[in-house]
Amino acid sequence: MLNKKFLSFKTRSYLKNNNITRANTAYSSAKTIGILFSVEDLKKHEQIKHLIKNLEQDGKQVSVLAYLPKGTQNFEFKFDFFTIDELTFWGKFESQAIQNFVNQSFDYLFYIDTESNALIRNILAMSKSKCRIGNYDEENAKFCEMMVQGKDKTIESLIKEMYKYTQLLT
Repeated sequence: MLNKKFLSFKTRSYLKNNNITRANTAYSSAKTIGILFSVEDLKKHEQIKHLIKNLEQDGKQVSVLAYLPKGTQNFEFKFDFFTIDELTFWGKFESQAIQNFVNQSFDYLFYIDTESNALIRNILAMSKSKCRIGNYDEENAKFCEMMVQGKDKTIESLIKEMYKYTQLLT
């Protein structure tokens, strides 16, 4: 698709021109956390809801944005979401949910996918978050200040490792 070529160009441009100062904030001082993920199945959805509960119990304000691929069920409308249909021919998103999300200056932004996604990397490039955390993956290296890898490469272990290592930041 031609719009994905334009998306790739836009992503590189956002990376180059995004002048946000990135830094690791001590977890105890962090107030806002963003979560960005692709909807896959009910199990992943429940694991993310559990992470949100843990973060909120730690006193964090959490915002969530989900990518809903074609043919995937949206299990509940608890989270803001976007689809490929919101990507214009020129590789730009026409979504208020995305604009609201990327303009927030999260202390941490968790990107919770085991497979890298070009649409989400574009959002990571636009993000004003101080510290973007994702799965250890060469494609994510330019988009994340911190990368972790789950012990068994499942979403559950990725979430556990992200949460554990973020809590260790002082």
